[in-house]
Formats: sequence, C-alpha cells, structure tokens
Amino acid sequence: MRVWRGLDEVEDVKRSVVTVGVFDGVHRGHRHVIAQVVRHAAELGADAIVVTFDPHPMAVLRPADAPAALATLDHRLELLAEQGVSGTLVLPFTANLARQSPQDFVREVLVEALHVEAVHIGENFRFGHRAAGDVALLKELAPTYRFEVVVVALVGDETTKTWSSTFVRERLAEGDVTAAAQALGRPHRLEGVVVHGDHRGRELGYPTANLGPDDRSAIPQDGVYAGWLTRAAGERMPAAISIGTNPTFGGTVRRVEAYVLDRDDLELYGEQVSLDFAERLRETVRFDDVESLLVQMADDVRRAREITG
Repeated sequence: MRVWRGLDEVEDVKRSVVTVGVFDGVHRGHRHVIAQVVRHAAELGADAIVVTFDPHPMAVLRPADAPAALATLDHRLELLAEQGVSGTLVLPFTANLARQSPQDFVREVLVEALHVEAVHIGENFRFGHRAAGDVALLKELAPTYRFEVVVVALVGDETTKTWSSTFVRERLAEGDVTAAAQALGRPHRLEGVVVHGDHRGRELGYPTANLGPDDRSAIPQDGVYAGWLTRAAGERMPAAISIGTNPTFGGTVRRVEAYVLDRDDLELYGEQVSLDFAERLRETVRFDDVESLLVQMADDVRRAREITG
C-alpha cells in the first residue's frame, strides 16, 4: 500500500475509488465500507484509496472534546493495508484545512489529485468548513466532476446495532474489552515505550513492563486484564495487564503495566511495545496486606494463562 502524507506527495493516480474519514480503530463498520471500495475499484481497474486525517479533527477544532484514539496513526495504516487498499492519503488536519470549503475539498483532493470515479461514504458523512458538506452536496457535485456517489448504510450485528468508534470507546471506558474487540474485529491495542516505574513488581516476583502510551490513547477502565505483549521485532507473549494507581501501596499515578507470564528475564526498558487486551479479569482492589495481594496476583496469572493459552 502506498502512503502519501500530504496532498503534494500524491502521484501516479489515474483513476480511483475513494472513501474519506478518520477511520479511528479501523473497526468492522469501517471495514465494511472499505471492502466495497476495494471491490468497486477492482471492477473499474482503478486504485482503491482511503483519505484519512491526522490528528483527529476535533483535536484541532475543540481540543478539550477530542476523543481518545483507538489506534496510533502507524497502526491505523497497518490495518488499512490489511484491507487491501492501493493507497492511503493522510491529510494533516490543520486550521487551514478546517477552513476549506466542501466544494474546494472535492475539487482539489478528490478530483484533481485522486481523479476519482466513485466515492463511497457512510450515510452520516460530513466534511469541509463547519461540516457543511454532506451526502446531498456530494451528489450535487458529482455530475459536474463525473463521479459516482455510493452511500453505505451503517452496520452492526445482533448485539451492536451500529459499529462505531464511539461505541468502542464507551465499552473501553467500562472495561469491557471483549465487546470492544467484537466491534473492532481484533483486540484493542495500546502502544508505547517501556519506562521505569517503582520496580515493585520485580520485588514481588512479578516484574512488569510499564507502558508510556500516548496521552491521546483510549486506555481501558482501571482493572486487571489478560492479554498479550508484543515486542517491536514481533515476539508476542501472553501477559497479565494492570491499569490503575496501585492503591495497595498508596499510589496516585495511573499506570499501565504488564507482567509477561513466567518471564523474569526480559529487559524491555526503552523498547517500543504493544499490549493487546483479551479479557477483563477483575476491578482494581486495595488489599490490606502484601500477602493477600500476592494470593490474588497468583490467581490473576493463572486465569490469564488459561485465557491466552
């Protein structure tokens, strides 16, 4: 998959079928739209292209209301590549782009740069200055620029009426990583560099890797989870993951830390790693003594082993 990080990088696109959006998390609803784009492009002998934005538009327009990210940009690009698209255009979302009219966006991005022949968009799609662009405007412009507009209905399953990034964030905020994974089509992932913590886990016999995730990342509710830690080189290892302030020891800083099951030989400081969440084991609890904590930790590890094994 080709990646263009700006409109000026786009080249060698003669015909395309395009979809536009943030695609945060590239969840199953996004994949439904993208699959149609890929099929349509194949029928036309054109490029299947995704246009996305970074950072999230809300981070520029109303930073205080910006949603937590379900995937880093690099992970988003990996997920898009897995869907079989020919290329992804990442438009840096700036104040200037926010002021661009919907008409100019269509002309400059879709028509002049991507030579679009068909645009696939969700029924609630909005774009351009003050979100003035919508399905109706696209259909109005389509005859002038000779492209087709395909409106894709929102989809879900028997338990989730509509797969959406908002739904996934809500489930993560409740600690329901299982429901989040169902909507995402994969386990939710956090990425970051391993940083030094209190080193208390090593003293207790459970050395942990403390993750320094991006402040914008969607971190699940405090609790203990089963999942996996994956190193940059690709080694994936089962883990018990703790999120919280470590109340038994009077902690006040919220941390994300992972104990790789049955491994006390790992030196991960400074490494970029990812954590994938399989299932929530329990809520965060303050124990009266270390002995009680150790009994619970042993049970957490046992259950994490069963789930990830």
